[in-house]
Amino acid sequence: MDRIEIKETDWKLYRSRIGDWQEAFMEKLCKEYISILQADKNASNRFWELHDRLKEDSTKTGVIARNARSSMIHNILNLLQEGAITDEDLEGFSDDLIERIQFLQGN
Repeated sequence: MDRIEIKETDWKLYRSRIGDWQEAFMEKLCKEYISILQADKNASNRFWELHDRLKEDSTKTGVIARNARSSMIHNILNLLQEGAITDEDLEGFSDDLIERIQFLQGN
């Protein structure tokens, strides 16, 4: 991905929202984990299914992200792909940023 200049207003808006986006995503994950634990399966099956999910989910941008200007667009793309945010969550960002993200998504 070639490097583009991130506007200060976009950077500030991103920083103000990323924590809430991640918190909401992790809340969704916790509910999914509860479903795994409450499933009608052997305890060992539930344990290992949860273990695998935690291992996989712990690397997602919706859980942990390097918050630097240079990774902002990459983070937003990952959050969209993971379902942590939707296009509506990009409201308020500059048209330039939204167009760039849409281009990188292939839209």
